[in-house]
Amino acid sequence: EDSRHEEFMRRFIDCQRGLLRYVMCFVPNANDARDIVQNTAIALWKKYDQYNPEEDFMPWACRFAVNETRLFLRTEHRWHRFMNDETIELLAERRGQIFEELDERRIHLRECLRKLPEKEKLVLEGYYFKDLSIEQLSTVTGRSSDALYKALQRMRTLLFECVNRRAKAVAGGSA
Repeated sequence: EDSRHEEFMRRFIDCQRGLLRYVMCFVPNANDARDIVQNTAIALWKKYDQYNPEEDFMPWACRFAVNETRLFLRTEHRWHRFMNDETIELLAERRGQIFEELDERRIHLRECLRKLPEKEKLVLEGYYFKDLSIEQLSTVTGRSSDALYKALQRMRTLLFECVNRRAKAVAGGSA
């Protein structure tokens, strides 16, 4: 039983961040997505004895995440009007088709993030990874809310262009 528990935990932890990114395709609110991933972990554990260890864990976990997302959207009326089961299925199918491309773009994004000035990295990290509000960031950085919104938009554009350039360079063979 202990080895089964350890194996489950290892596999789940290895794919947890990927599951969060996957769920955020359906539910863009990070806190809601984290709740769904937590519910997915519980569902996975309940069915772990049905998992074939010869197969990749991530696709198996994603199927559970889609089901947990459906359950969430049925009970959360603020999202229900934007997403139905058919839309979820279409998004899940499309995400599966471009899985490798998304992984490559994530690698390019990491490289592009490294090139940003430290001050800009701190703003991005605070906003996207620490879930700080613009008001909180304003207090921390001493910049106005308007300046932060403009900086975030500028950084998103720069990062998007950088990722596209890198992807094009790799596709063209001149990485």
